[in-house]
Amino acid sequence: GAAGVLRAGLIPSLVLKLKTELDEIQELILDTLSNCLRVEVSEALAAGAVTVLKEKLSHPSTAIRSKAAWVLLEISSHAEGKVAVCEEEAIPALVSLLEDTQPEVQVSSTGALMFAIVTPQGRSSAMGAEAIPPLLTLVAEETSKARLNAIKTLTLLAELPEGRKTLLEHRATFQRCLADPSEAVQRAAEIAITVIDWKP
Repeated sequence: GAAGVLRAGLIPSLVLKLKTELDEIQELILDTLSNCLRVEVSEALAAGAVTVLKEKLSHPSTAIRSKAAWVLLEISSHAEGKVAVCEEEAIPALVSLLEDTQPEVQVSSTGALMFAIVTPQGRSSAMGAEAIPPLLTLVAEETSKARLNAIKTLTLLAELPEGRKTLLEHRATFQRCLADPSEAVQRAAEIAITVIDWKP
């Protein structure tokens, strides 16, 4: 399993192989990395994984785009991963995937953003990449699988004064989410509204 791959020190080799292998193999590598990076991320970061993954975000294959974003999500769940994702400027690439035509890519990219923008630099990068409009689109789509992640990501952006100001104009979008069949979406929308309505 993942522990064995980590113990054997295979992460740098896997990252390297992502650049050259056939698409089907790349998918398997991304799955393996995803499992391993839940546990430990430093070897992957040292091997330049974020740069390679960022390139994969524009791959023609839906599966590879989605899985690359998912691996970035796993990386961003670690403190040092969040820093690397910001420093390697992967956030604008993730923002561009919010408008991907494939729902699974949208889900992975919103999830990765949600983790990556916990830091002030991450939020700033997302604002610079104009993340709010595509995120609002995902929130407004009732059938969007990315709706929950999009709400949570926007809630983080609402912590910035300029984010809050923009989102105040779209409060109704979050209000509509209170009727979502998913309790998680309802709760996230309630929290978002509270953050948006907060007055310093």
